[in-house]
Order: sequence, then C-alpha cells, then structure tokens
Amino acid sequence: MMFWRSASQHLVRTTSLPLTNALFWHQALAVRFGRLGPLPKCSNPPANRSTSRRQRLTPDSISTYAARALNTKRLTELARIAEAQSLARLTRHGELVAQRAQPLLQVGRAQVPLPPGAFLQATAAGEETLARLVVEHSGKAKRVADLFAGIGTFALRLAETMRVSAADSDAGMITALQRGASTTPGLKPVETQTRDLFRRPFMASELKAMDAVVFDPPRQGAEAQARELAKSAVPVVVAVSCDAATFSRDAKILIDGGYKLAAITPVDQFRYSHHVEIVAKFVR
Repeated sequence: MMFWRSASQHLVRTTSLPLTNALFWHQALAVRFGRLGPLPKCSNPPANRSTSRRQRLTPDSISTYAARALNTKRLTELARIAEAQSLARLTRHGELVAQRAQPLLQVGRAQVPLPPGAFLQATAAGEETLARLVVEHSGKAKRVADLFAGIGTFALRLAETMRVSAADSDAGMITALQRGASTTPGLKPVETQTRDLFRRPFMASELKAMDAVVFDPPRQGAEAQARELAKSAVPVVVAVSCDAATFSRDAKILIDGGYKLAAITPVDQFRYSHHVEIVAKFVR
C-alpha cells in the first residue's frame, strides 16, 4: 500500500500500519476494502475530525465520522461528552447529536449560521484566495448568478457590490446563505433558490439579465450547466473547480461555444496532495 510521507509530498510503500492510529486506519480501509473485522484496541486513538476553523467559527462545532451505526447508549455518551467539553454542537454524518448554541461562520462581512454537514473550503486562507479571484474576475458586474453556491462563500462577498442570484441543491446551505444575507446590513439584494443544477441547470434564457455567472461544482463538474452557458450571451463566466479533468471538459464546452479563456489561476490549498483548486475567467 502507498501512503504520503508525513510533512512531504513523497509517496512511500508500507506493509504494516501502526495500531496507535488504528481507529483512523480502520475507517479509511473500510471505505477502500469494504467491511472489516473487529477494531483492534489502541491506547491513543486520534481525535475526531472537525469541521471547525477556529479563527472564523464561533463557537466550536465538531462532526464525527464512524463506519458503523451507533446505538442509543453511544449517542447519549457522545451528547454527554459534548456537554462536558462545552461544545456548541456535535453531529455525526450530518445528524444532530447535541447542540448548545448555533455555530456562526464569518463569510466576508456576513455571519452564516452553519448547518450540520455543510461544505467548507479546505482552509480559510485558500477560501480567501478563491473569493478574491472570483470577485476580481466578476469585475463591475451589476448582477451575477452564483451556481452551486453552498453557504455563500462567493455570493455573500459578491453581494457587497452587486445583486446576486444564488442556487444550490442543498436546502440547508441555501437557508444558511439567505439568513446570512438578510442579517448583514449594506449588502445588495440576494435571491436564493434550492435547485438541482445537474438535472435542472439554468437555461440560457434564464441568464439573459446576468452580467456574470460564477459556478463552483463538486468534483464531477458541471457539464449540463456549461452547455447552457455556452448557448448564453453572458459576457463573463468564472469557473471554480477542484478537479482538473472535469474542469478541462467544461472549459472546452465553453470555448467551443464562443468563450475565450482570459485568465486561469491554480490555488494549492490541499497540502501534501496532488489536488489543486482552479479559478478561471472566460469572456465573450
């Protein structure tokens, strides 16, 4: 098996795993190889994964991930731990276990009530870089559509200077975006809708009023939406992607539709990984 060497970008081969991290490896290998046998005992299992970015998330919210279902007794134990550690919220696979207060995430000038299981960028610095590029590429647009908007990573920053229409398939994240927008004074109007953009992309006719469109899809890209954009007259399209292969496919669709690639920036926010984020500007 191949693993990344600690604090480097080099792969190493190993035939054994340290039991001190048995819980972590058991979960990782269960995903790769299917159901495993009983978990070996270990003296110091690693802490649960956390979605909190402490410099911008107040108070702390922690999400746990486990391969097996937890019974009522275990869930009660988790709730007691959350109370003892004064955690604002504890969730498991997006399911609420305990909550003492609503975690708020700072996004630009807005504070967003973070829903359980919400998607966040890998790092705060990476997010700031992506957002800066998106805002710069959107230029002096008066109205912009933010597609696959999530909790408003880009929409809420764009709304500081322009009207925004935001859409995402996740109703919880769209609700959080709208609440963040409605409680932040000085923002331009933000319209939101819950919409599956893989099955119901914005048609070219729906984009006539837009000066710019931003889209930041999951790893599988946005082929259907790119085809509609290629038919549109939107002057500026800003594409954000975490997968070079699907980005290339969607970029080709836009270029074949008459767009020109005006700028492209790789953002290396996935430390010790070959993955890279991409921000590109297309114009016509």
